[in-house]
Amino acid sequence: MFLSCSPQQSMPTIHMVRHGRAAAGFDSHRDPGLDALGREQAVATANALAAAMATPAAVCASPLARARETAAPLAARWGAEVAIEPRIAEIPAPMAGLRERAAWLRGVMAGGWAELPEDLLRWRQALIDCVLEFPGETVAFCHFVAINVIVGAATGAEPLIVFRPDNGSVTTFCTDGGRIDLVELGPEAGTTVN
Repeated sequence: MFLSCSPQQSMPTIHMVRHGRAAAGFDSHRDPGLDALGREQAVATANALAAAMATPAAVCASPLARARETAAPLAARWGAEVAIEPRIAEIPAPMAGLRERAAWLRGVMAGGWAELPEDLLRWRQALIDCVLEFPGETVAFCHFVAINVIVGAATGAEPLIVFRPDNGSVTTFCTDGGRIDLVELGPEAGTTVN
């Protein structure tokens, strides 16, 4: 079900999991946890990853509640701790108001990286560097835009949104310390970004 890098390549395999469905959207709550469906998605993803992987991998999550809650079932199943990694959090909005933040996000998602200010380009590069630094097989629980950053880095795509990963989906990459290769896109859906 989940592909990994070939052992001959000796490259770390990175599985980026989009969090389960959140209990609130980007425009109505700063840090929502999962709703009931999101909790079911977290368990289903944990079961699928545990069944597909011969040995447990490192587990990390964005500091946001929806990512941490999605990581919890897999970590519990493997008896692992979830390392909190701020660099894989969602794209930072430049304003505090929730409605303004949602409108800003819609605008940003419609464009490309060349149109964005320097602080967002630094955020993007920090995220790419983080993924390149993972020393071995890692399951990283993160967010819609964060996954798109890494897909774009792997494929050379300029648009901010390259594909629409579904809640609980797993997108897999290989890294060699200086390069990211896309192995497999996770399932897509017409989901809400939250």
